[in-house]
Order: sequence, then structure tokens, then C-alpha cells
Amino acid sequence: MANDRTKARLCARIQERAAYCLQFELNDPRSTFLTITRVEISDDLSIATLHWSVLGDAAERTKATHMLEHANGFIQRQVGSVLAMRRTPRLRWMYDDSLQQA
Repeated sequence: MANDRTKARLCARIQERAAYCLQFELNDPRSTFLTITRVEISDDLSIATLHWSVLGDAAERTKATHMLEHANGFIQRQVGSVLAMRRTPRLRWMYDDSLQQA
């Protein structure tokens, strides 16, 4: 079990590195206007849930979902390279619809 300060630090670092990877390192046209809104990590630090949103309609959301599933391994390796952990957390992607509800 990690304390809250450690979890917050890891979440911020995961969000920063994953966003950088999506913006600059992926050459996929489906990753345009994709934003990582927040990151949650489990108590045992094994699973990181990245909440994301995309600007556009349902078709853009579907394209972004397929792109994230395809690039998950690459992004997880990039995140793991900057974390000082024995095991890299497994990344799960969850669509954040809070902007549409607002």
C-alpha cells in the first residue's frame, strides 16, 4: 500500500509522460485533439487508469479508442522508462464524458 503523496506523484508523472508521448512521439493522425484529463492508480500500484477526452463527435471517439488500444504497449513502455519502479503499472484507458455532461 502506497501513501497518498506517492500515489499523487506517480499519477502526475504518468499523466505528464503519456501526454507527451501522445503529442510528440506518436505519428498517428487519430491522436489529434486528445487530452488526458486525469490519472488514477490502484492502491498496490499495479494498474493506472488514464481518463481521456477527445474533441469531436462519436466517430472521433471511436477512432481515438482504436488508436489508444493499438498504442497501449508503446505508451506503457515510455511511461515505464521514466518511473523509478520495479514494475510498471498496466495502463487502462477510460473515456471521460464529464465535458459533454457539463
